[in-house]
Amino acid sequence: MLQNREGQRVPNVTFRVRENNEWKDVTTADLFEGKTVVVFSLPGAFTPTCSSSHLPRYNELAPAFEANGVDSILCVSVNDTFVMNEWAKDQEAGNIIMVPDGNGDFTEGMGMLVDKNDLGFGKRSWRYSMLVKDGVVEKMFIEPEEPGDPFKVSDADTMLNYINPNAKKPDQVVVFSKVGCPHCARAKALLEEKGYEFVEVPLDNKVRGKVLGAVSGKMTAPQVFINGKLIGSADDLAAHLA
Repeated sequence: MLQNREGQRVPNVTFRVRENNEWKDVTTADLFEGKTVVVFSLPGAFTPTCSSSHLPRYNELAPAFEANGVDSILCVSVNDTFVMNEWAKDQEAGNIIMVPDGNGDFTEGMGMLVDKNDLGFGKRSWRYSMLVKDGVVEKMFIEPEEPGDPFKVSDADTMLNYINPNAKKPDQVVVFSKVGCPHCARAKALLEEKGYEFVEVPLDNKVRGKVLGAVSGKMTAPQVFINGKLIGSADDLAAHLA
């Protein structure tokens, strides 16, 4: 039976981490004392749900957490520090502090150590998240005890909604463009001027028409999307931002 430890202190553990090719001891006091901290824990680095959804969304929403009083976001996994460091690089997760619970001491102390021998994983963490204030657990979101790897409540959006249901989340912006296109350059400049972070998807001549036609119903670049909504061309974007 998994343990909900709301109202209790986090376990007193020392983690062995590797920074700048040197070993370093990091304690739970270092991570939690005098701070408001969000923790999410998962079965393993480089595993599908952890890499495609769990970690990326916390990394993406980090500015929103910070704006709502969270000092740091920790990712805990029963992996060694080398694996966690490489996973952080692969995910470009610069907003997250990776915590290698290699021996499972922290996870066991949280009552979240589970047996995944059937997958060849050995002992790993059950998936959960928690809000910790000055070392005391205020809130936990524990995935339901059901077969497989449920991912229903420990996500970043659920945690942010608990902290502040009206929190402003970063806009998701994509620019479909073509190389050397002055209108594309103008659209990107407009977005940068307004402080939008965006993903650019450059398309070559062979696929551009089909891709743009399929996603936007239009054949010319750029085509800009904000939060799933088609804004359109550079002129359309200028009108929208105005």
